[in-house]
Amino acid sequence: MLESAPSTPQPSPTPVSPSIAASAAARLDRLPAGRWHRRITFIVGIGAFFDLYEIFLGGVLAAALAEPWSLTSTQKSMVIASAFLGMFVGANVLSVLADRFGRRLMFLVNLGGYSLFSLLAATAPNLEWLLVLRLLSGIGLGAELVLVDTYLAEFLPRAVRGRYIAYAYTFGFVGVPVAALFGARVVASRELLGIEGWRWLLIAGALGAAFIQLMRTRLPESPRWLSVHGRQEEAQCIVTDIENRVREERGGTELPPVPLADEQPERRIPLREMFRGEFRRRTVMWWIFQVLQTVSYYGFGSLAPIVLASKGFTVTTSLGYAALSFLGYPIGSALSIPLIDRIERRTLIVASALGIGVCGLVFGFAESSAVIVVAGFLLTVCSNVFSNAFHVYQTEIFPTGLRSSAIGIAYSLSRLTSVILPFVALTVLEDLGAAAVFTGSAVLVVLLCLDVALLGPRSTGRSLDHV
Repeated sequence: MLESAPSTPQPSPTPVSPSIAASAAARLDRLPAGRWHRRITFIVGIGAFFDLYEIFLGGVLAAALAEPWSLTSTQKSMVIASAFLGMFVGANVLSVLADRFGRRLMFLVNLGGYSLFSLLAATAPNLEWLLVLRLLSGIGLGAELVLVDTYLAEFLPRAVRGRYIAYAYTFGFVGVPVAALFGARVVASRELLGIEGWRWLLIAGALGAAFIQLMRTRLPESPRWLSVHGRQEEAQCIVTDIENRVREERGGTELPPVPLADEQPERRIPLREMFRGEFRRRTVMWWIFQVLQTVSYYGFGSLAPIVLASKGFTVTTSLGYAALSFLGYPIGSALSIPLIDRIERRTLIVASALGIGVCGLVFGFAESSAVIVVAGFLLTVCSNVFSNAFHVYQTEIFPTGLRSSAIGIAYSLSRLTSVILPFVALTVLEDLGAAAVFTGSAVLVVLLCLDVALLGPRSTGRSLDHV
């Protein structure tokens, strides 16, 4: 049975090493990875599923409701865009609040809000109510990936940080093709227990998120965040508890010494520091990146069913082909695990992004079912090598006092782009076809690669406080 992660503990009577006075960051960074690290990686990482589930769900709802609700092209775009608009708001608000009030509290707020409003959206009587409730559920989900990245980066030792964050996303993405196949079957069945199939997709997301939320209730607060906010005693207490657990896992053997010479003082950093000195260059680079990556990564997941329908396939067939393509999400995520700590993050981001561009072109021009599925599969494989690399990278280029805010504000730009994307992409799709959509995406991928290669710093294998 899965043990819960430690809540804020009381000081343990178990003897600890003389490093007790060292910084929480240095003590956490030198720990050998063990069962406790794997457990918290699973509990936190499984929530990543809901972000991609929502991306998949927008396209499915637009395709499934097009006929019964007589949706126009603009209305289909609104169905997809509504959740992304909510995510834009949530990423801005909840990520900044996470730097102010703590990672743990926002974890409890975000999936709870998403679960509640997704359940209410399943009861929507018309398009207007569906759009409003999808927007509100998006606000709850907006900071999920920001918090996953920030929280895990602040607990995991630097030697395994990349691999374990990649593991976290792999746990989440395993459910995506299952959800796509489930969606195709449910939508095809029209009704289940007297409830329309598309409503079951919203109910499933709400209930799944509620279950994960219960698993997260005993998560500890980030000691790095506590240290930044002057709560040193609480931070030391949590780290001591983790050290005792790791020591117990190792049969009571002594832990590695803390490298005191590597310590950097933890401190609060005003938000305006994002736009000064070295951080200004990183902020500009990451804002450009987040706008451009939306088209290549999120564009395929949200538009694939509609693109396939435009090629003449039925809704059910389109969802089936999309589900087969989505098998590449967990496979690509798993493939990134042995690569992510061996290859410099920037290099891996650029290489996988070029793969997305090439596979997207093949998908856009293809007419054969086999070529479409293979190209879609390879595209999603490249997408999740790309995704895992950049999710690790963004946690490493900003300090603890700014991490959640800087990542969240940049990430919100990807959500804002996702709001606009369906209106532009569907117009181009109707006027010029799928080939034009993916040709434009390939051009933006090249610009993304230049942005990261020219402006991004090295980060692989380095301490968070030294990047």
